[in-house]
Amino acid sequence: MAAAQTKLASAAHNIANANTEGFKKQRVLLQESTSQGVKATVEQVKTPGPVLMRATETGLVEVEQSNVELNEEVVAMIRARRLYESNSRAVESANESLGHLLDMME
Repeated sequence: MAAAQTKLASAAHNIANANTEGFKKQRVLLQESTSQGVKATVEQVKTPGPVLMRATETGLVEVEQSNVELNEEVVAMIRARRLYESNSRAVESANESLGHLLDMME
């Protein structure tokens, strides 16, 4: 569940900074851990954003925009939500099974 939360937080962070000049988006990589869980690793995506020309007092200067694609981030948020929901259902199922087992022992 923590991995899904990390993915959701990363997508929200990217969306919040989508209009920040020069911002580099984050990506969350999920890896199986030895403790039967999932390890979430956050890394920065170094690809450059689009470059726009801006007029200043000294002339035109190039300004790099963020490399965030909002459509990708919305999809990432939906996937993170589904991941969290599936993990929640697995926990509910385990609790239910444990409850049935305890009922049988009475």
